[in-house]
Amino acid sequence: MNRTQQQIRFCTSFDGTRIAYATAGSGPPLVRVGTWLTHLELDWEGPIWSHWFEELSRNHTLVRYDLRGSGLSDRSVDDLSFDAWLRDLEVVVDDLGLDQFSLLGLCKGGAIAVAYAARHLERVRRLVLYDTYTHGAFTKGTSLSERRKAEALAEMIRVGWGRHNAAYRKVFANLFIPEGSEEQKSWLAELQRQSATTETAVRLWRRFHEVDIRDLAPQVQAPTLAFHVENDAMVPFQEGCRLASLIPDARFVPLDGENHILLPDEPAWDRFVSELRGFLAEEELPASEADGFCELTPREREVLDLMARGISNADIAERLFISPKTVRNHITRIFRKLRVSRQAGFGRNGIA
Repeated sequence: MNRTQQQIRFCTSFDGTRIAYATAGSGPPLVRVGTWLTHLELDWEGPIWSHWFEELSRNHTLVRYDLRGSGLSDRSVDDLSFDAWLRDLEVVVDDLGLDQFSLLGLCKGGAIAVAYAARHLERVRRLVLYDTYTHGAFTKGTSLSERRKAEALAEMIRVGWGRHNAAYRKVFANLFIPEGSEEQKSWLAELQRQSATTETAVRLWRRFHEVDIRDLAPQVQAPTLAFHVENDAMVPFQEGCRLASLIPDARFVPLDGENHILLPDEPAWDRFVSELRGFLAEEELPASEADGFCELTPREREVLDLMARGISNADIAERLFISPKTVRNHITRIFRKLRVSRQAGFGRNGIA
């Protein structure tokens, strides 16, 4: 894959935070939910994720974005809450004008993906989860030992984040890629340094352990495929089993291995690719879309109602807490779905 083909853009979230996202490939949209340790440019060129991106963009338009506070997104942010992460995902897909799409959630991003799928039943075609968990160590029902481990790792991050110190790098690398090469482990340390500041990395770590989607998982209706590496040191295998059991009709695929991030030369990668391709190949456009027409989404109906009342794009954006660009994208899709070629009578500003 020609890695220069990704296109990076920016959108503005509900509180003014700038979110960076990238697209690559062509075909049905596949959105990889933002997670820890990402940097759109560095990831794309590095030795750990390139085979993932090549595969994910092979038959799909792959969408990736950096979490607020990390990568190319705004670094200095006050709100690192789960709700903010969820709303950022909403802004990214709205900015791209995606009506329906498949979601891929890795680790912490999987929890965000589940919450989005539970909230937007009509938009998620297929849900893919990888090494994801139901709740963090700082939530109700977790053991004291789990809390202590999470606190210890938070302190380790505080004193060693992004450093090439051999002892720290070994501990951290063994959580992510224990079977990785020295080059890959060294690159992981560089990714830490460039993806987020030490303070933000600690804050994100703690927020991830405050996540609890046990009540949301049973609400998911999209076909779901859940993967989990059997000896993953980052997220226990039992967590993946527990999550899959909560999602109606989810299919669970155990992967033999130890790496939290699958590397291209391990058998588990081939199993992952085979299962993923088969699952995503099953997605079909609704018959109404195949005919060139589909039902408006709830948000599009909101926009259409405000347009019909003569409310300007700027005022619609303010009322719905979205950007004017997102309003224009919604209006474009509404006209296409309704087979309307003229804008007369739909608000003072149209889609200009």
